[in-house]
Amino acid sequence: MATQAPEVEAPAKSFTRMQDGKPEHWMVIAKEHQDHYKSDAPKRILKHLEDLGELTLGFGCDQLQHSLMTATLARRSGASDEEVVAALCHDIGKTMSVPNHGAIAAEILKPYVSDDLYNVIKYHQDFQGAYYYNYLGRSTTLREDHKDKSWYPLACKLVDEWDAPAFDPDFEVDSLESFEPEIMRVFGTPKMM
Repeated sequence: MATQAPEVEAPAKSFTRMQDGKPEHWMVIAKEHQDHYKSDAPKRILKHLEDLGELTLGFGCDQLQHSLMTATLARRSGASDEEVVAALCHDIGKTMSVPNHGAIAAEILKPYVSDDLYNVIKYHQDFQGAYYYNYLGRSTTLREDHKDKSWYPLACKLVDEWDAPAFDPDFEVDSLESFEPEIMRVFGTPKMM
């Protein structure tokens, strides 16, 4: 008479409270997370970028066109892959919260980019404010709060050369698909886990 092998429960599914997790559970969970970072993250980023096409927010072009133009300008200026992807993703947080979009985008990028680039994206609204905060009753000199930071020149470049001029609905942008190689390279290799 043949005996059946006992059914083995996958280790990651064998606890219902974190306090009860064993090392073997956490090894499975860690591998699943690493797989997610390397393969799912780039796909999710592309989806969030596509979602920007649904947001106009009063501008002359939708936020996907704006992001593509920002990244196209960065790419054409010879920016690194990280800088191009950061330019592309600088407003990705708008799919979740417009007032907090810089911080959201920065946190999404954080495991994949340099600390300087993380800060550029996190604080890019302080730099943009030079162009419009006076109309909203805010200071237009917030960028000066960061002038002694190592990332200050890059933040000026991102905003002044790539972001601020990127609202032309007729500008011929590089397609979202054309940025997939950079997205895969940057989001496929997390710097921290």
